[in-house]
Amino acid sequence: MYVQSNTFIEGVSHKIRRQIEELERVSGLETNALTVDGVPVDSYLTRFVWDEAKYPTMSPLREIVDGIHTQVAKIEDDLKVRVAEYNNVRGQLNAINRKQSGSLAVRDLSNLVKPEDIITSEHLVTLLAVVPKYSQKDWLSSYETLTTYVVPRSSKKLYEDNEYALYTVTLFGRVADNFRTSARERGFQVRDFEYSPEAQESRKQELEKLVQDQDMLRSSLLQWCYASYGEVFSSWMHFCAVRVFAESILRYGLPPSFLACVLSPSVKGEKKVRSILEGLCDSANRQV
Repeated sequence: MYVQSNTFIEGVSHKIRRQIEELERVSGLETNALTVDGVPVDSYLTRFVWDEAKYPTMSPLREIVDGIHTQVAKIEDDLKVRVAEYNNVRGQLNAINRKQSGSLAVRDLSNLVKPEDIITSEHLVTLLAVVPKYSQKDWLSSYETLTTYVVPRSSKKLYEDNEYALYTVTLFGRVADNFRTSARERGFQVRDFEYSPEAQESRKQELEKLVQDQDMLRSSLLQWCYASYGEVFSSWMHFCAVRVFAESILRYGLPPSFLACVLSPSVKGEKKVRSILEGLCDSANRQV
């Protein structure tokens, strides 16, 4: 029971800490020293005092352990809900950014086109052509002859990425389909596009709201993680205190007579310290 519960509580503690590190990195914040009950973790450990108000010592050990486990499980559930909500908004933003930053062959073109780039009248339309970068000379020399009624010198380059360039071309609306067919045969892609100031403004407002929502959720989640890490770590240390007490009684019997210590070996020395402690435990077992 103790081993499984310890693994679970420790795992939740590490999960929250990793979430804090990720949020601080994304936010560009300096890593803050994690605290428990308002003090740094190492200070909390070296000055640990049993919280009688939260875990009355008159309560059965099983009740204390179950209470700790239930509390940490609830925090883990809250973490999943909050992270899912934050990731959902972040995912929507990433999807929009991909549409606005991908290849010209597939990306959203609305943020690349200005009102003055588009001519729409009773007879004239402006089309958007995606031209391979290596074919730009071919496009400029041929677009006027891909069909009849193309406005001479009407093509203008709006944008260029690593693979393609985006050009406008103005022509009579009744030959637009013929132009599309001829352009496709020459390796030029005419993108379907309808300029709408209202739609652009709506997309802009949606993007701004998502950015605000993401920032708000990230800040809220980070503050919650700071507080919850301290809560879980405190619960973990109280659980460890119960475990030390119970296992010491089981090993050495009553009345309780033992000293609990906290060791902080270096990373390189941890294996050696564990080996020494295991040897001491084996020696104590043989004496018992």
